[in-house]
Amino acid sequence: MQLYNQYCNGMLTVAFRFVKDTMEAEDIVQEAFIKAFSKLEQYKAEVSFGAWLKRIVINKCIDVLKAKRQRIVELEEHHLNVVDKDNDDDWLIDDIITITDVKMAIDLLPEKYKYVVMLYLIEGYDHQEISEILNISEVASRTQLSRGKQKLKTELKLEKNGTRS
Repeated sequence: MQLYNQYCNGMLTVAFRFVKDTMEAEDIVQEAFIKAFSKLEQYKAEVSFGAWLKRIVINKCIDVLKAKRQRIVELEEHHLNVVDKDNDDDWLIDDIITITDVKMAIDLLPEKYKYVVMLYLIEGYDHQEISEILNISEVASRTQLSRGKQKLKTELKLEKNGTRS
């Protein structure tokens, strides 16, 4: 019960960012806790319990989204980090581009790019972790991130130049 109380709210926030439905997020978190507790012997303490549980929650979210083909959730402003400092020092967003513009642009990304962009830029996973979560290669993760960010940049430039209503 102590683990549940410690991690429940944080996991609800993560799930809600993906599914955008409070009741669905609660169901996902409950299922993730059940899975985590039933597979506790598989937890190897290589990462924190919270990180291990978060991966379970994200996998459950992705399964739900794939099954329902729902649109990805709007992101909370304080979790948004559009600049990938490791690879894109020149990736700047004009001041006229709002958080809402960025959220809408992410939402317009094709699904395969959207997941990688969210996991990398918003959730902070690296390519190895993304490849394990999405069951793709690290090369595919890097490629999809690069293409997703390029599409995101293009969409945001359209917003800036006023060619989109």
